[in-house]
Amino acid sequence: MAEASPSRSNRMVPFWLLAAAAALVLLGANAHLAYVAFSTDPGCVAHIKEKGDAPGEYRAAKSSC
Repeated sequence: MAEASPSRSNRMVPFWLLAAAAALVLLGANAHLAYVAFSTDPGCVAHIKEKGDAPGEYRAAKSSC
């Protein structure tokens, strides 16, 4: 006796579960990124105040310190 093949809706369940899990991971990662961006303050770091003469010497475009 042959078993009936699963209906289309039963075959789509794993797809929708995977899609929902992927969406939750994406939302969680974005929420974590926003939380870290708003809750941290890097403060001032030492940098060149005037334009350097040597290659590779960069300064802040607009220093807040």
